[in-house]
Amino acid sequence: MGAKRQTKFMLGIVYLCYCVYGNFLALSSVVAFGANIICNKIPDLVPKQRSICQRRPDAIVVVGEGVKLGVQECRYQFRNMRWNCTHISSRNSLFAHVHLVPNKEAAFSFAIVSAGIAYAITQACSRGNLNRCGCDKSKLPNYSHHGWKWGGCSADVKYGLSFSRNFVDIREFTENARALMNVHNNRAGRKAVKENVITECKCHGVSGSCTMKTCWTTLRPFRMIGNHLMKKYGTARLTRVIRGSRSLRPVFLILKKSKKQNRKPRRSDLVCLEPSPNYCDYDINSGSLGTVGRRCLRESKQPIGCDLMCCGRGYNTHQYTVTVQCRCKFYWCCYVRCEKCSNKTEEYTCK
Repeated sequence: MGAKRQTKFMLGIVYLCYCVYGNFLALSSVVAFGANIICNKIPDLVPKQRSICQRRPDAIVVVGEGVKLGVQECRYQFRNMRWNCTHISSRNSLFAHVHLVPNKEAAFSFAIVSAGIAYAITQACSRGNLNRCGCDKSKLPNYSHHGWKWGGCSADVKYGLSFSRNFVDIREFTENARALMNVHNNRAGRKAVKENVITECKCHGVSGSCTMKTCWTTLRPFRMIGNHLMKKYGTARLTRVIRGSRSLRPVFLILKKSKKQNRKPRRSDLVCLEPSPNYCDYDINSGSLGTVGRRCLRESKQPIGCDLMCCGRGYNTHQYTVTVQCRCKFYWCCYVRCEKCSNKTEEYTCK
């Protein structure tokens, strides 16, 4: 390994440790460890995942970025809800969400992390940061059709989805109800990435005319994928497991409430096995930290409103004064003079 690649690898491992543990290890310790020992120290990886980590340390760094992307999006989407993705911060692990009870919050968690990994891998391929992938080879630059042709670097989404599937789904090596639920939601997350691929084009021609266009495929911002999965969360389906007659698929999921017998959920659906608690009270077994001390909005009728957020327990009112600069004027030449304004404001927290 060349000096530049070795340095990049070591910095990547440091960054991965930061993603997983929340702090930096001493660089000398990382250099002394190497990929094998570092991979063994990442918690909650199954043996086959550790094997991938040892073979593809560059890809595992990107996996850490994908998990972080999924966690951040989870917290954004649930920032105003009673459950606000708190399970992720409960343990220093890439896969803390595996300990959630099998409700629709767990379904979203699995989907968004699977999507985050697929998204990060796809982006890293396009940027040339991974050794075994690059631009989408099926979008050949010399192919033209009705005034446009493929060009630039199209996102190799197929590779990103495949890597995410091979890395994430490999955890579910038993065919029980929970494993089937996890695999289904992992796939729904990846499907959300696939459905949010768009084609962008650039015009070519004399004086701004568009006699020919060069087009390429790219990913939408990850926020769009989070919004997509949040809609699926709102319609998450309760399921149960039944045994099939075929030996290839001895067990599979069906909807609990359906007019049609043994109806399977759609691939894009988020599925769960249990209804969700109300998340009003602290219950570590259900992943609920309760809402005591959570900020709320007094007049809002949304979940962030004090009536809903505080579960009828009432709220505390905190008054404080904020001093800011105001009525600033620019004087020639050259300074700005401002006055100080004091504003009284209130903040509400759940009892």
